[in-house]
Amino acid sequence: MMIKPLAKALALGLLSVPLAQAQTAQDTSQQPGAAPGTQATQGNGIDPRRERLQLAGDSAVTSGNRFNPAISVILDGVYGNFSREVESPPGFDGGHDHSHGHGHGHSHGVEEGFQLREAEIAISGPVDPYFDMMVQLGVTENDIEIEEAYITTRALPAGFQIKAGKFLSDVGYINRQHIHDWDFVDQPWMREFMFGDEGLGDTGLQFSWLPPTVNYTRIGFEVLEGNNPGVANNIGSERVALTSVENLGGTPNRIRFRDYNGLDDKTGPRLFTLFGNYAPDIGFDHAIQFGASAGHATSFQDQEFHSSGRLETWDGDSWFAGLDVVYKYNGAGVMGHGNITLQGEYLLRTKELNYVEREFDSTSSFGAPSVDRDLRFKQDALYVQGVYGFAPRWNAGLRLDAIGMTNDSFDGGDREDASTSYRYTGQVSYAPTEFSRLRAQISYNDLHEGHDHDGHGHNAWQLMLQYNISLGEHGAHSF
Repeated sequence: MMIKPLAKALALGLLSVPLAQAQTAQDTSQQPGAAPGTQATQGNGIDPRRERLQLAGDSAVTSGNRFNPAISVILDGVYGNFSREVESPPGFDGGHDHSHGHGHGHSHGVEEGFQLREAEIAISGPVDPYFDMMVQLGVTENDIEIEEAYITTRALPAGFQIKAGKFLSDVGYINRQHIHDWDFVDQPWMREFMFGDEGLGDTGLQFSWLPPTVNYTRIGFEVLEGNNPGVANNIGSERVALTSVENLGGTPNRIRFRDYNGLDDKTGPRLFTLFGNYAPDIGFDHAIQFGASAGHATSFQDQEFHSSGRLETWDGDSWFAGLDVVYKYNGAGVMGHGNITLQGEYLLRTKELNYVEREFDSTSSFGAPSVDRDLRFKQDALYVQGVYGFAPRWNAGLRLDAIGMTNDSFDGGDREDASTSYRYTGQVSYAPTEFSRLRAQISYNDLHEGHDHDGHGHNAWQLMLQYNISLGEHGAHSF
């Protein structure tokens, strides 16, 4: 008669142990400050998980994602049709034809005809409890380039984080975005002509801080090597050579001219930036973020060598400063219906450069400078754009680019008289799913001095058609 009650009591006792352990783990993991899926610290302040890892040795420290990083491949194809050959805005790129590479090297520009602009390969994931890693490659028909390859810390206290490697700078808003993030087929003039075709990306360190404030606030600074064609170009000392063949009494005489360019080697880091973002709370369906940034390059160098034996060099430093704002409204519709995004940025750039012009003389080396004077380049640019989801899966956008409102520039050593240039752009996009997007865009380039110049037209219409297709897992985009 006692067997059944004893068996029942024994069964309940055995079950109570794992149930109690499970309940204890659940309770501790839900304590304030505990990370999801981990236990809170013990009363002595030691994290049991970290304590077990330390006791077990380094072999126990794993990422938990060792064989399953997030991998994605994004194809970006474009068709372009232009009413006439498109030039750079006067005062930028010397006013010459801005070819976007024309098949040579890595480029984010658009040419006429069909082109596979880029295949983007991204691999990212946690390395261990202390670091994340991200590698992004840009593959074109001509080359493979590491666009970004960096690590970020995961466990620094008090909202601090460090990024190390090659990355797009966090100055401004659109600079850190890749092609698939853009709301238009091409990038704003501001990013393209002030920082270069690929934006401000460099190798170095970034330090950022999220202070414990009520509203989102993030501030940081970067220490970069300083290799950017827009603000921190560096060439250094190198030999320039020219070979000339002269006939002396019917006998060819080969003469080689060779000399150093006169630029100094300047080791990095050469570029230092500051940035900050602030996002006040303006309601459940609305969000706005303000940003400010600045940077200083201790070295900006450039040179142009002509077949006649004339060498032009520019050597000095530069700085820039910018403001940006982004507003987003969630229309609560299906697949983006009713959503609104408004954004704009302004950037001012100044270069203080020494301009020198020299030519090879009869001694097969450079003679005394024929021109040696200080020049001050001061230029600015802005863009404003808006995108509206007018139907499920559909959106339309308008963008205004203005560049050269302040345009103190020089073509070689001579002042180039140029004023503001404008571009007006409209686009319509259709996204069958979150992994694919089709887009049609038309732009009108209204450049200063809108007349034929050396056979090239300053004003031009541009029609672009784009597909952007993503395969695999791709992380959520930042605000």
